[in-house]
Amino acid sequence: MTNAPAASEDPGRVELDAASSEPLHPAAREALVAALEQGYADPRRLHRPGRSARLILDNARAVVAEALEVRPDEVSFTASGTEAVHRGLLGLLRGSRRGSRVVHPAVEHAAVRHAAAWGGEPVEVSVDEWGRVDAAELAAAASHPETAVVALQVANHEVGTVQPVDRVELPDGVPLFTDACAAMGRLTLPAGWDAAAGSAHKWGGPAGVGVLLVRKGARWRNPFPGDDRVDERTSGFENVPAALAAAAALQAVVAEREAVASRQRALVDRIRSAAAAIPDVEVVGDPVDRLPHLVTFSCLYVDGEALVHALDRRGFGVASGSACAASSLEPSAVLAAMGVLTHGNVRLSLARDTTEADVERLLAVLPGIVADLRAEVGR
Repeated sequence: MTNAPAASEDPGRVELDAASSEPLHPAAREALVAALEQGYADPRRLHRPGRSARLILDNARAVVAEALEVRPDEVSFTASGTEAVHRGLLGLLRGSRRGSRVVHPAVEHAAVRHAAAWGGEPVEVSVDEWGRVDAAELAAAASHPETAVVALQVANHEVGTVQPVDRVELPDGVPLFTDACAAMGRLTLPAGWDAAAGSAHKWGGPAGVGVLLVRKGARWRNPFPGDDRVDERTSGFENVPAALAAAAALQAVVAEREAVASRQRALVDRIRSAAAAIPDVEVVGDPVDRLPHLVTFSCLYVDGEALVHALDRRGFGVASGSACAASSLEPSAVLAAMGVLTHGNVRLSLARDTTEADVERLLAVLPGIVADLRAEVGR
């Protein structure tokens, strides 16, 4: 195991919440600064600044397409990953000639579950103890004649378990939407989907840029009011400089993926082993077939929010609860669906420059913090 170069300007803090938002990749920062001067205009316009903005936008689309091994005309930029999820899923639903059933595992992100409930009739399929759905059970649920679309994430955003996207055999006429927000750039995009969504700030691009992919020939129809823009699948004025920065970050992340993932897997294995050694701590998610940078564990007799604050006071930034809905303080729907401990959980997700020393510093204080919190409640 080797140390990566330390990038943090504050050696006193260690941020371990890259799954919520990865720090801006240097390639993104460089592209963003350059594009701010040339990409401010409306890319629909025919004057010189407009043509310049259109060129930058088309270049960003081409770079993303190459990184994800898709066609440039299958790539759209949205205002967020959530918007990409909504447009991708609801667009397939609107294009369906079947009914309104949206079949999905119980561990899908809230953006998927909310869209399914808003636009159709959601049908949840159970998962195993690792959070993985059985491909045959998902296909069986999709065999109902009223099924319009199936949603299946590439990898789970809370526990990291990879899903069998490329092994699902759906009935003819039932498209597959895949939420790739947690995995895009970190894993090779699987085959078999009709529409997919990604979020730039999760791979080191700027916030406020989502990527919507719609396969050529997919029966996708715009689920929202149309707009007279460059791309008919989106609406509103594109953030051209941010799109280029997102593309530059994705290109860089894909290029360095093998080396970074290998180092992160070793560090996460170290965390999983050390956390499991603490009494009454449960490490969740598949230990092998998972996202390389993410681990979640739950501590019996410990409040998750209290654990997050205690770690924060010691200089460690981590997430707890239902990842993207932690402010609600509701138990994690993902962990509940897996049948594992739902309280006292924390999610650690490594950034590209997290070092072995960072991890060892955390592991040196973690057992004592857990013991102190348990002592406060008489455990």
